Amino acid sequence: MMQTQIELRNLLRSIDHKGYPAYKSLAGAWKFDRYTLVIDHVQGDPFAAPSKVSIHIDGAKAGFPADMIQYKYTRTALADALVRRFGREAEQYSHKAKGSGKSGLLSVSRPGQEVLERSACEIAADTGNLVFRLEVGFPANGRTINAGELEKILFQFLPKCIEQSLFYRNADKKHLAAVKELAQDQQYIRTQLKERALAAFVADGSILPRESGVSDRPMKNAVRFHTPASMETAMELPNAGLIKGMGIPQGVTLIVGGGYHGKSTLLKALERGVYNHIAGDGREYVITDDTAVKIRAEDGRSIKHTDISMFINGLPNGKDTKAFMTEDASGSTSQAANVIEAMEAGARLFLIDEDTSATNFMIRDELMARVVHHDMEPITPFIDRVEELYQTYGISTILVAGSCGSYFYKADHVIQMYQYEPSEITAMAKQEAERFAGYAKDKPGLNQSEPPVFDRRFASDKKAAQNDRIKVKGMGRDAVSIDRDTIELRYVEQLVDSEQTMALGYMVKYARQRLFDGKKDLKAVAGLLQKMVEEKGIGAVCEGRYLPCGLAVPRQQEIFACLNRCRALRI
Repeated sequence: MMQTQIELRNLLRSIDHKGYPAYKSLAGAWKFDRYTLVIDHVQGDPFAAPSKVSIHIDGAKAGFPADMIQYKYTRTALADALVRRFGREAEQYSHKAKGSGKSGLLSVSRPGQEVLERSACEIAADTGNLVFRLEVGFPANGRTINAGELEKILFQFLPKCIEQSLFYRNADKKHLAAVKELAQDQQYIRTQLKERALAAFVADGSILPRESGVSDRPMKNAVRFHTPASMETAMELPNAGLIKGMGIPQGVTLIVGGGYHGKSTLLKALERGVYNHIAGDGREYVITDDTAVKIRAEDGRSIKHTDISMFINGLPNGKDTKAFMTEDASGSTSQAANVIEAMEAGARLFLIDEDTSATNFMIRDELMARVVHHDMEPITPFIDRVEELYQTYGISTILVAGSCGSYFYKADHVIQMYQYEPSEITAMAKQEAERFAGYAKDKPGLNQSEPPVFDRRFASDKKAAQNDRIKVKGMGRDAVSIDRDTIELRYVEQLVDSEQTMALGYMVKYARQRLFDGKKDLKAVAGLLQKMVEEKGIGAVCEGRYLPCGLAVPRQQEIFACLNRCRALRI
């Protein structure tokens, strides 16, 4: 039975100066005037992880307009804006309640430049009911309860944050309208990519360079993007009106130029373009096919029964490349596996930087081919498959190349970056390629490869399936540990938030306990995970009495990537 805020205040005063475990009596739901406060979990002592608290508000009271919550993309943008606003309010009060350890902490998700669906704020599509989750450090002196300080948090600080952040009547309505309109415009561009057969779009005036290597904020006084006339694409957005920019067509696109002239900066913006960005980021209208995958070499990664025969065959040790497996992949085998796994994950666009690729996977020059005959080389380089990937499988490629000119022969479009300014040089590049005597024009074509076989079935050990106490531990953005098995994700470059990594940990845990049965293939398991989260939210894969506040939904492609790097899976 739900209790009132008066009863909560009385209970707080009754446990004042008692031992810290007495705080456990606060767990439960408490009815305030305009919302319900739920204390989901109470920390064990003031030095432990903070207590988990959620705010539940009826949609009619929250009052957000129907057009803000009608579609998932506007609902996600609204929730993101509320998290940012609540975070700014909470900063004013965090640690103002005094005590030892984490006493007085008010911790809220801290979004970066991307707009992600988060467990921190969920809004129901049908009712507008809102749930907001945060962490609170319950105050103590030593390990003795300081109820007066917690009373300040629950009855003064939190109500002010809630009133200013989570009710439409107190909101900055112009700002929220702008958030909604930007989300609508971004979604419109995404639909236009498909209709116009574009792989990506970069708007004129975009700011692509970032503040520094450790900051994702836009660089001040950076050169703004200006579209080459030959690649100009115009779109009439629902809210912002006419916008022009560079439309990158599907097919094979090469980005070239000297060092430090912006090649990798453009590619990095395209990598992040699978997500929407907040206003002021500079990349609001850099929109990439949302299935795009950054492909790179990844020495040392685990590969499990992956068909890499499209690229690697006839290994001298007789190893089967149709069901290739290793616990310590080389640069070429890891990059081959990354390509095949991305195909399995439904990618329609590959993003590749020469600098992070295995040279022998990407290219084999003419002189080397003459000295070491192709019958002696087990690797079919990517350059010999890039056209086939598009023509047969519909997968485009955008490739940054600084030293390998052979890709000029394969490219449908060539973009040159000079001092961060792009120009289209396809005709000139093709002309120079034809004049280059070092390329064998009569080079025999390769046979069409057989389609990769996607039929990998794994089973969890019985111990994992029966263990309800498996712990998930995040290690920033780079890794997640599940029952002491660490999944390395530092080279999965389109993971942009540690909360996504944590969510992946819960997904893998759920799959190991409930989905990997030796019958479902990996594609079916990943599909089930994605469907569950789409239909029921990230809480669908989190077992326990409460949903953690620090989770962000990853893409289907990162779900595949995480499963593929889980060393604990067994055939």
